Amino acid sequence: MANLIAVTEAFKNLAEAESHLNLRHNTDPAFFPEWRDPLPDLSAADRDRLTLLHHRLQYHHAQGDLLEGAVMLLVASPLLELAGFYDPPFRLQAETSVELSISDGEETLRGRIDALVLRQDLWVLVIEAKKTTISTRSALPQALAYLAANPHLDRPSFGLLTNGDDVLFLKLTPPPDRQYSLSRAFSLYTVAEEWPTVLQILRAIGQN
Repeated sequence: MANLIAVTEAFKNLAEAESHLNLRHNTDPAFFPEWRDPLPDLSAADRDRLTLLHHRLQYHHAQGDLLEGAVMLLVASPLLELAGFYDPPFRLQAETSVELSISDGEETLRGRIDALVLRQDLWVLVIEAKKTTISTRSALPQALAYLAANPHLDRPSFGLLTNGDDVLFLKLTPPPDRQYSLSRAFSLYTVAEEWPTVLQILRAIGQN
C-alpha cells in the first residue's frame, strides 16, 4: 500500500518538486503566452470595480497581515467573479481534495486545493491562497503538485498563487514531457495598475 503524504509536507523546495514530479521549467516566453499581450480589453465598469478592490485591500491590510481566509475574500474570490469563473461554462469547487501517486507508486500525495475552477471537467485554474506573511513563490511546489494531479491530461492546466499582496500565474503541460512556466509577479497591494492586468490574464486563460 502506498504511503500517504500531505502535499504541504512532501517537498521542501522547488527542486524536490521538479524531481519527484518529473517536471522541467520552461523559460521560453512563447511557452506561456496567456499572460502576455494581447490581452482582452476591460470596460470602465471593470476598472472601477478593480479600483474599489484595491482600496478595500489597503483598508483591511492597514490593520495588519491578512490570514488565508481574508486573502480569499478580498483578492481571489472577487477576481474569479469578475473573470467570469462563477458562471457557465465554469464550475467552482472549494477546498477540493486531490491525490497524486509519484515515483513507482510507493507514495501518494494528498492535499486540498483552496479553490478549483472546472470547465467541462478540465482544470482551468487552481487557486492557492496564502496569508500575507508567506511568500507567493513558497506555494509553488504545492501548486505544481496540485496541477500534476489533474486527471485530464490532454491540455495544459493553469494556476494562480496569491498571498494578497502579490499574484503569480503558473502553467503546466501534460505528460509525457511535463513542463511548467511562471508569469512575473504582480503587486496588487502596492501598485493599483496591476489589478487590470491580473484580471485580463484571468480572462485570457478562461478563453483559452
